[in-house]
Amino acid sequence: MNKKIFYNVVKILLGSFIFAISINVFSISNNLGEGGVTGLTMLLYYGFSWSPALTNILFNSVLLVIGYKFLGKDTIYYTLVSVFGMSFFLKITSTWAFHTNQTIIAAISAGFLMGLGMGVIMRAGGTTAGSAILAKLMNKYFGWNTSYALLFFDILVVVPSIFMIGLENMLFTIVSLSVSTFILNFILEGSNPKKAITIISDKHEEIASKVTRELDRGITVVPGYGYYQGADKTILYIVVSNQQLLEVYKIINEFDEYAFVIVNEVQHVIGEGFTRQIYED
Repeated sequence: MNKKIFYNVVKILLGSFIFAISINVFSISNNLGEGGVTGLTMLLYYGFSWSPALTNILFNSVLLVIGYKFLGKDTIYYTLVSVFGMSFFLKITSTWAFHTNQTIIAAISAGFLMGLGMGVIMRAGGTTAGSAILAKLMNKYFGWNTSYALLFFDILVVVPSIFMIGLENMLFTIVSLSVSTFILNFILEGSNPKKAITIISDKHEEIASKVTRELDRGITVVPGYGYYQGADKTILYIVVSNQQLLEVYKIINEFDEYAFVIVNEVQHVIGEGFTRQIYED
């Protein structure tokens, strides 16, 4: 347990460092904005030269008090590490800069590192506080996708920033946010979304046998009842990769071209044959 905590803290500090690089080296250096609390700290820096390292702690302290009531204790403790880590790294990297006349390069780089930093922190069980706490709450209580909830709250801050950084840089900031959302989603949800297939067919035995034999995928058999026809039905449920979806279609059509088939997107699967990592609040 102590070793796990140690590695999580190291990962959170690494993510905090990457996060700080994104802000100081690429965003502030090129007059770009950001979303959430980080965006507010940057606007205060542009307008009043207030240190983001200081305002980051001040603003996030309030949200941490709110989050403490709703999020798990481990998450809060790890988030404290990330908040103080980010402020520390924002301070020591405050003079680091990458200036370019191609703002799109800065926007993409900032977004990539922002998403990477947040992803590393969240995979270790923490958050970057700010809108990340609000996103975790939306995910926990309303089922919102974490990365898209972050994007929603971030845009609420980014759009008004037009009065501080101008229309062009505000649009580049949205590009940066979109990139960070994609990277964060990639890290949290995985690079290979799966398909969940529900099959209702009188040829269920033949279909299940060939899918298991040729694709080496387990199948769950669920007894059902067709209300319209008043007959018992056997339902097959299987999760496959995108690459295997076409093969499943071919097998179904081989035995029953009139089979009733439902296909759903699955972003993350935990279990035998897939990932074993389980996220806890």
